[in-house]
Order: sequence, then structure tokens, then C-alpha cells
Amino acid sequence: QVQLVESGGGLVQAGGSLRLSCAASGRTFSNVAMGWFRQGPGKEREFVAAISWSGGATSLADSVKGRFTISRTNAKNTVFLQMNSLKPEDTAVYYCAADHEFYSFNRGATYWGQGTQVIVSS
Repeated sequence: QVQLVESGGGLVQAGGSLRLSCAASGRTFSNVAMGWFRQGPGKEREFVAAISWSGGATSLADSVKGRFTISRTNAKNTVFLQMNSLKPEDTAVYYCAADHEFYSFNRGATYWGQGTQVIVSS
């Protein structure tokens, strides 16, 4: 099992920035890709970003390219989502996720955190 704990959500004005963090632990935590999904009010959960175990490959949804950056620590057990130029449509619950497959990550993941709320006011 892999346990994921998110932090860093909150309320921010449009154009502002937030950084989300996700700490991972567990007996099976090795060679695990990590990333983020989000679910806005009345919307389905959608892929946001992913990073491979090595950190050498990343993937971003078109809606956040140029504004969001994903990274992970050298110890590989914490992943960050730097969100800049936030828009009201970025308002959502953001979920940290992990999976042993990177290239199919945007279609879903095996392990999930509890989620952290991000609200962007206009």
C-alpha cells in the first residue's frame, strides 16, 4: 500500500499562486509515478499533472500548461504542484495520486490521497 497526504490548498485571488505538496509513504512505495487530479464543482475528476519515478518525465493537462509545474524531491517521496496565474476555473478539490505506471497515469491511478481544496476568487 501507498499512503498519500496532501497539503497546501487554500483561497487565493485570480492571478495568484499556490503550491501543493503530497507526501507519500508505504511498504510498496518504489518506482511509483506521482501526480495530481482535480474535481471542480459539478464536474468529473480530471487529470492535471504527473511525474515519473525518476523525475525525468512529466505530463501536464493542456488546461494548465504554462501555468503549473510538477516536481518531486530527490528522495522521491514528496511531489509538488506549483500553480501560477490561477484562474477561477482552477477551483477544485485537488487529489494527489500514485501509480506504478507513468504513461497511462492520465487515465487513472491506483493510490489516492484525501484531497485538498483550492478556491480561486475572481
